[in-house]
Amino acid sequence: MQLGVTFPQLEIGSDPGIIREYAQTAQDVGYDYLLAYDHVLGAETTNRPGWKGYTSKDQFHEPFVLFGYLAGVAPRLAYVPGVIILPQRQTVLVAKQAAELDVLTGGTFRLGIGVGWNPVEYEALGADFTTRGRQVEEQMEVLRLLWTQPVVTFEGNYHRITEAGLNPLPVQRPIPIWIGGTADVALERTGRLADGWFPLGRLDDAMREKIERLRGYTEAAGRPRDAVGIDARIDIRTIPEAEWASEVEAWRAAGATHLSVNTMGAGLASPRDHIETIRRFKAAVGG
Repeated sequence: MQLGVTFPQLEIGSDPGIIREYAQTAQDVGYDYLLAYDHVLGAETTNRPGWKGYTSKDQFHEPFVLFGYLAGVAPRLAYVPGVIILPQRQTVLVAKQAAELDVLTGGTFRLGIGVGWNPVEYEALGADFTTRGRQVEEQMEVLRLLWTQPVVTFEGNYHRITEAGLNPLPVQRPIPIWIGGTADVALERTGRLADGWFPLGRLDDAMREKIERLRGYTEAAGRPRDAVGIDARIDIRTIPEAEWASEVEAWRAAGATHLSVNTMGAGLASPRDHIETIRRFKAAVGG
C-alpha cells in the first residue's frame, strides 16, 4: 500500500517556500504521493443564506499548476488531484494538462475526477450543472482516446474532435482515472469504468458495505473484483494519534492500495505544524 499526504489547501497559505518545504518534507521522509483537492471558485455567502460548503474565503491552489511546480522541487513524489471536477472543465484541455504532468513526472500521474456539488462554479465556468453525470462518462472515453491515439476523430453528445491529437502523448497510455464520490451511482460508475476510488470517512461498517458494493459492481462489469484501487484517507481531526497505525493496518487489510493523511481542520496553528505532523505520522505508521 502506498502512503501519501493530502495537501492542506485551506491552511498552507501562499508562500512558495513553505509549499516547497511541505512537498520536499513529504518526499524526504518517504511518502509516495501528494493528493490535492480542487475548487476553482468559492461562493460569497452574503446573498446565499443557508449556504453549505466552501466559500470565497477558502483558499485553493489550482492542482495542475501546483503539480507542475512541485514536480520540479519534489520529483520523487507522484501526484494526484482528489478530485478534478471534470464536467466543469474542457475535456481536451484536461487531457493535455494531464498528459503533460505524466510526461514531467515520468509516468506516475493519476487523474482523480468527480462531478462536484457546486452550481456556482459550473455557472462561472460556462458549464451545465444539470448534465454533469451524463457528461462525465463521455469525458472519460474522450480522455482515454486522446491519451492512447496520436490522431482522434470523435463525435458524441458533448464532444466533437476531427482528426486531431495530443503531442506529446503521456507515458502511461492511458493515464489511470480514479473517481471520487460515495453515492451509489458513483460506485457503479467506478466499478464499471474507473481504475480507482476515493472513499471518504473511517473504515466502519458502512464503509465496508460501500467497498463490498463497489466490488460487486466491478464484478458485474466483467472485471476482477480487485481491479479497482482504493485510495483511503486518514483525517487526524477525527482519528487520535494512538489509532493512526491501527487505522492504516485496517485499511490495508480491507484492500486499500493507497492511503493519505489529511491534516486540515485539526486546529494546527501554522503551515509548519502541518509539515511536522506529516513527519510524525510517517514515523508512527512506518512504510
